[in-house]
Amino acid sequence: MPQMNTLEREHAILIVDDDAAFLDGTRRALLSHNICNITTIQDSTQVLPTLAERSFSIVILDWVMPNLSGADLLPKLTQQYPHIPVIIITGVSDLENAVSCIKQGAYDYITKPIDTTKLVSVVQNACKNSELVARNQQLTGFLLGKPLSSPQHFSEFITCSEKILSIFKVIETLACSRQPVLITGETGVGKELIATAIHNCSGFKGKMITVNVAGLDDAMLADTLFGHKKGAYTGASESREGLIEKARGGTLFLDEIGDLSNASQIKLLRLLQQGEYYRLGSDVLHKSDARIIAASNANFESLMASGKFRSDLYYRISAETLKIPPLRERPEDIIPLAEHFVEVTAKSLSIKTPELSREVRKALISYDFQGNVRELINKIHNAVMHNRSGSLTMDDFPGLRKGKLIPRKFIRKIGSNQFALNGIFHTFPTVDEVETLLVHEAIAMTKGNRSMASKMLGISRPTLQKKLEMIVSQQPDINLETTDESSLNDPD
Repeated sequence: MPQMNTLEREHAILIVDDDAAFLDGTRRALLSHNICNITTIQDSTQVLPTLAERSFSIVILDWVMPNLSGADLLPKLTQQYPHIPVIIITGVSDLENAVSCIKQGAYDYITKPIDTTKLVSVVQNACKNSELVARNQQLTGFLLGKPLSSPQHFSEFITCSEKILSIFKVIETLACSRQPVLITGETGVGKELIATAIHNCSGFKGKMITVNVAGLDDAMLADTLFGHKKGAYTGASESREGLIEKARGGTLFLDEIGDLSNASQIKLLRLLQQGEYYRLGSDVLHKSDARIIAASNANFESLMASGKFRSDLYYRISAETLKIPPLRERPEDIIPLAEHFVEVTAKSLSIKTPELSREVRKALISYDFQGNVRELINKIHNAVMHNRSGSLTMDDFPGLRKGKLIPRKFIRKIGSNQFALNGIFHTFPTVDEVETLLVHEAIAMTKGNRSMASKMLGISRPTLQKKLEMIVSQQPDINLETTDESSLNDPD
C-alpha cells in the first residue's frame, strides 16, 4: 500500500492538457499515491479563469496545445501567480527547450511518456516548495508588523512578551502543515499549551490526543499508542484501538518524549517515516494521518551524544522546532500572570480577590522562577489560600526575598539624538527607581565614561558620582559598569 503523504493530499493541483487520455492517466497516477485534490482542464483557454476563481498550489502544464499553448501560458502564470510552481509536460525531449522553460520561470520539466515515479517526486517537491513560499510570505508580513491572523487561538495565554508573540506568529505559519513539531523548554513553561494552540490553529477536524510517555515501558507504550488485537496477551479479552487511531485527522501530542526507551523510539520512528503501525498481536497494517507534536525539557544534543536518543528520530520529530523561553527571560509577563492566577485562585475559593502589594510585585519580578509558570501558580495558590487580610504581603510568600531593582535595557535609540522608553514597569515606578535606571542606561551607553553620562543626564560629574555611590551602597550587587575600579576612574 503506498505511503499516505498528507502534505500533498492537502495541496490543490491543476493539470492542463488537450489529450483526455493523458489527463485521466496522470490523475490516476497521482491518486494512486494519495495525491487527491486534483482538477483537470482540457481547454487551455480556461486556465486563467479557473485560477482567478480558485486557489491552486501547483500547475502541471502541457507545452504543446491548440488555442493557448504552454509557451503562451507560462509567462502569464509566472507573472500573475509567481507563488505557484508550474511543471511543464511535453512530448519533445529537447534540452534547449527545457532550459528555456526554466529560464521563463517553470519549476521543472518532464517529457512524455511520463515516468510516474519521477512525476510524483517532482509534485511532492513542488508541494513543499509551495508551502515554504507561503510561510515565508506570511513571516515577512509579520516582520513588517502584520498582526496575528487568528488571535482567538491564543486567548489562553497571558503574555505581553515579544518573544512569546513571535512564537505565536511562527505557529500561524506552520499550523496547517502536518509536519512534526518539537517543542522544547524548561519544565513549567507551558509546552502543552503551545501544542494546543498549534492544533487549534490547524483547523484539523480530528481531536488532539495527549500522551505523557514518561514512565511508560515499551509494552505499555505500544499498547497505549497502537492498541491491541483480542488475545494479544493475557487479559486482552477484547480488541482495543490505540490513541493514534483516536487522533485520526487531528494531532497526537507526545509529552516528555526525551524519556522514550530505545525500543519505543524504533516503533515511533516507523510511524513517523511511513505513517504506518501494527496493533499488538495483529499483522494488519494501519495507516495514520495524525500530526505528531512532541515536547521535552531534555537536552537532545547530550542525549544523542550518549546514545540515549536516536538521531534519526530526533531529525524526524524536529521538522519544526519551537523553543519556549523560561519565565525569568520574560519578566514582563510575571505580574500579569500573577494577577491572573490571584483572581482565578480567589474565585475558586469563593473569596474576594486580594491585592498584590508593591513589595511583593518587586520580589516576584526579581525572583528566579526555576519552575517557571508552574512554580508561580503554586506560590500564588498557597499565598491566596492562607491570606486573611485582603492584601498579599511578603508574609504570604515564605522563601521569597525582597526584590531589588534589576536594570534591563529599557531605552532604545530611534534617531541620531532621539530615544524611546520600553515599558518594563508593572506598577507605577518611583522617582528613585526611574533615576537608578536612567543612570544605569547612561553609564552603559557611554561605556563607563562619566563625563559623557553626566552630560546625557543633564547633571554635573560630582552629582553623578554621588548618585552612583548611593546606588551601589543601597544595592551592592547591582550590575553597574561603574562599580569596578577602571570605570570609577573616569576613562577620559
